[in-house]
This record gives sequence, C-alpha cells and structure tokens, in this order.
Amino acid sequence: MSQRISRINELLQREVSEQMRRYYRSETAPITISDVDCSTNLRHAKIFYSVLGDEAAIRAAEALFQRIGKDLRQRASKQVILKYFPRFEFIYDASLERGAEINEIIDQLDLENE
Repeated sequence: MSQRISRINELLQREVSEQMRRYYRSETAPITISDVDCSTNLRHAKIFYSVLGDEAAIRAAEALFQRIGKDLRQRASKQVILKYFPRFEFIYDASLERGAEINEIIDQLDLENE
C-alpha cells in the first residue's frame, strides 16, 4: 500500500469518527471506527467498525449505517478534499471481540497455573 493511500485511510478514519461524534453522538456512542481501507483508485472505501454490546447492538449499528451512510460520506467529503471521494461500505469488524476473548483465555490459564 502506498504511503498516500495509508494517509488517506487514517484521515478518513478520523473524519468519519469525528462526524459520528459531532452529529450522531447518542446513536453512535458504542461504535468505534477501527480501520479504513481505500481502493488504490479512491473510488471505494471499506470502513470497519466494532460495537460494544451483543448481537442486537451489532444489528442496530448495521441499520444505523444503512440510514446515515450517505450523510456521513457527504459531511466527510466537505472536510477531506480529494479529486475522487470514495463510496463508503461499512463492515463489522469482530477482531476486537476476538482479541478480548483471547485475553480472557490467557488470564484463565495464568490463574490455573498459579
């Protein structure tokens, strides 16, 4: 990945998070934007998010992004000036959840070995 694309990924991650915090604070409080992956031609961006909560919270987040996705893109495009602004695709990222489960297993093993 080029350095330019990685900088754009970081910039979009910060900007989408900021727009969510500023305009949808109560609805997006349990949601974290964990990563952004833009295509090399900047036409598409996969936005990975994680959610604190159960399956119902994940489904609610999916519905929320379906509802506000275009608005988030429009607001971010006013702040981040690019020749081609990417279309957003929101994808649930379960890696933080898996990491927490692994840490819990390691803690249990440590307790058993003591």
